[in-house]
Amino acid sequence: MSTSTMTTQQEQTVRLTNEDQLPPLPPAANDACFQSLARGGRNGTLKLRGIPTFSDLTEKRKWTKEHMAAAFRFFGKLGYGEGVSGHISMRDPILKDHFWMNPFAKHFSTIKASDLVLLDADGFVVEGGAQLPVNEAGFLIHSEIHKARPDVVAAAHTHGIHGKTWSSFGKPIEMLTQDACNFFGKVGVYEDHGGIVLSADEGKAIAKALGKDNIACILQNHGLLTVGSTVDEAAILYSMLEHACQSQLLAEAAAANGLPKKIISDDAAKFTANAAQNPHNFYTEFQPEFELLVEETNGRFLQ
Repeated sequence: MSTSTMTTQQEQTVRLTNEDQLPPLPPAANDACFQSLARGGRNGTLKLRGIPTFSDLTEKRKWTKEHMAAAFRFFGKLGYGEGVSGHISMRDPILKDHFWMNPFAKHFSTIKASDLVLLDADGFVVEGGAQLPVNEAGFLIHSEIHKARPDVVAAAHTHGIHGKTWSSFGKPIEMLTQDACNFFGKVGVYEDHGGIVLSADEGKAIAKALGKDNIACILQNHGLLTVGSTVDEAAILYSMLEHACQSQLLAEAAAANGLPKKIISDDAAKFTANAAQNPHNFYTEFQPEFELLVEETNGRFLQ
């Protein structure tokens, strides 16, 4: 047997051994658009993992609550907390008409999975989660979104400084940067402000402004709202939109002093959006933040 043949066989053995050690690939492995974002080896076995799947719904509930707690910690790091304002909701994987929310007046940076509150379809706290009250306005906004959009697993809303400042114009963001293109054609605007949300009608109006397939909505004189098929997606989209609003405000200030803006063309923005607007991609965008939070806290928020 030649040396070259032996080398080839040894390489194949090592490759097969390494492949056997990998966990089974989730459905994201067959998502051509998502897989086109990264490059693996020549044999095509290295794939992006994407959103995991679960056969055990109890295990899925545990996993989703851990990622929801991470989303709050992420928001806390970015300074999105402001008193009792701001909330994330997440549809329960077992009780489909129930959803999880953060307890009232608890700082985002201190939230653990065990602090999350389970609400029934009518918005009342039930057994299974922390026995603590939740934000009334938060329930009224999020419950109507979950009713109107069965595709939405999670929704996020806070009063981030740049988002709420840009919202005062009652306009969508412009495609000023490649990152802004993540939202091309997918941002609604709620062109009204009825004060603090303490009625179901206001929640319904916000859900209507969000639309049937948008991933975000700018609430005039109020702030930002993002949604996703995972809580990871809703969280990273909120951060992305907040940053896009910050970029927009900086650009507007420069333009006011005579420097013209260059807007990305619709064709180029759509091309970028077609690659980015994928639930597996937005989920994956959040994973570096999740892993960093685990390292920084020694996993305390998972409890």
